[in-house]
Amino acid sequence: MLLSPRSKPSMTSDRLAPEPPATLSLREKIAQLIFVRIGSNMPPVRRVEQDEERVAKLLEESPFGGVLLFNGGDETKLVLERLQQRMSIPLLVASDIERGVGQQVKGFTLFPHAMAFDKLGTGGVRAVEDFARALAVESREVGIHIAFGPVADVSTNPANPIINTRAFSDSTARAAELTRAYVTAGEAAGLRTTAKHFPGHGSTDRDSHDSLPIANRSTAELSACELVPFQAAIDAGCPLVMTAHVGFPALDASGVPATLSPIILIDLLRKQMGFDGVVCSDSLLMAGVRALFENEEDMSLAVLNAGVDLLLDLAEPVRVVDHLCQCVESGQLKTSRVDEGFARVWALKQSVFASPPASNLTATSDRIQIGKLAKLVAAEAIELFRGGPPALPLVPEKSLAAILLKPFETAIEPAEQPLADELRKRFRNVAYAQLGPRSEAPTYEAAADLARGADQLLLAIIVRPAAWHSFGLRPQQKELIHRLLGLYPSATLASLGVPHALDDFPEAATCICTYSDVPVSQQALVEFLLQEGKAAVG
Repeated sequence: MLLSPRSKPSMTSDRLAPEPPATLSLREKIAQLIFVRIGSNMPPVRRVEQDEERVAKLLEESPFGGVLLFNGGDETKLVLERLQQRMSIPLLVASDIERGVGQQVKGFTLFPHAMAFDKLGTGGVRAVEDFARALAVESREVGIHIAFGPVADVSTNPANPIINTRAFSDSTARAAELTRAYVTAGEAAGLRTTAKHFPGHGSTDRDSHDSLPIANRSTAELSACELVPFQAAIDAGCPLVMTAHVGFPALDASGVPATLSPIILIDLLRKQMGFDGVVCSDSLLMAGVRALFENEEDMSLAVLNAGVDLLLDLAEPVRVVDHLCQCVESGQLKTSRVDEGFARVWALKQSVFASPPASNLTATSDRIQIGKLAKLVAAEAIELFRGGPPALPLVPEKSLAAILLKPFETAIEPAEQPLADELRKRFRNVAYAQLGPRSEAPTYEAAADLARGADQLLLAIIVRPAAWHSFGLRPQQKELIHRLLGLYPSATLASLGVPHALDDFPEAATCICTYSDVPVSQQALVEFLLQEGKAAVG
């Protein structure tokens, strides 16, 4: 076990009675079925502490069941404690921390993408278990109760723009094995886990953030592949399942996304697969479901009636609560449906607040240990697809030109990728260029000029799944790589992300994939470039 559990009194451990108050109104019950966003890493960017006042006002208007945490920092823990103190029923705090708490809270550990764990071979299960325990430790320190993970999708389509390396594997059995390990270890350590995106987003070729993907898989294919990791999660005690904004014609001929399908959520998930926990939606800001309705209120009613218990990420949550109350009065929403969802959310809160917390981060050594685990996963995941000696290892005494190309930039990432600094630390003479989506022709030519005078050339590409962003290199970026590979056949090509991106460059003699672009993966790449014979050709 990576970390030993330590217990300390929880601020809210004695605040939730076994049964909800009899005086709880219909409106209050409906509000418990909604989690509201705090912070944002999408424009307009807001840190958690900048969003506290807005969220506090929302909670005064309606006692929402919880918050969705994005873009936290040094004050996140104190903000959450202050919000909790305002509530008569404690808030559940959930976060999209697939790659560790550091994905959403600055200063905490950031791990590689899930597929990196698959590349650890027989050590993958142990590494996932340690990762889940680390998540529990750091989540508890911040005040997060629910991780929106694991991604239980099977990455069957290498061109999938939104799942891909976020999934554990392209193998059904391996995805199920690692999903089971994550849930079992995480739940035992006190973290509530969420299997997503049911019934499977891995085969699609579109992003449900900006469109409605259709999974053209037969019932037999779904049963043999997509559903297997979700059944593994359910059997391991996963208390939440997140729906996919994806259509599955073989399961529901209407073509509606799973989020809106009682056939998928009730007949399949609950009756056939035996799930009795909380069904939560994916973000309801996403076009995969939102674009099907004229307004958010009608969408929320349809989602709730389809069998979703927990509505996530609404733009106007107070207005939705008011509308759903009116729908009960008009008969469009049954009181029994509200009570059913509320009972499940209350049981989830019981599991969090009526028992002492598990691991707590109380020593610097724990943080160091978690950081070492992230570095180990990053290092062990690197795969050499083509090439080797004499192209590798690179020589630190010789001059190096490094050109990094990325098709998009997020609102919160640094202007220069960590790779640049890592190379400067290890090589005597480094010329570095970074080409992003706004780079113009002169910048491309300047980057090409760097290669002409260097003894060694590294071409690094970042192609990874990300919400609301383009997937794959831009045409001018591909053209530059082809041109440089033609001029410098000994160049090394590294994908800081999906291996599929390397297929576009068959002429590259030396190809490496890290399966992630997080800082530890970029650091591990540099170390790999300097070591000879440490990896087998894939």
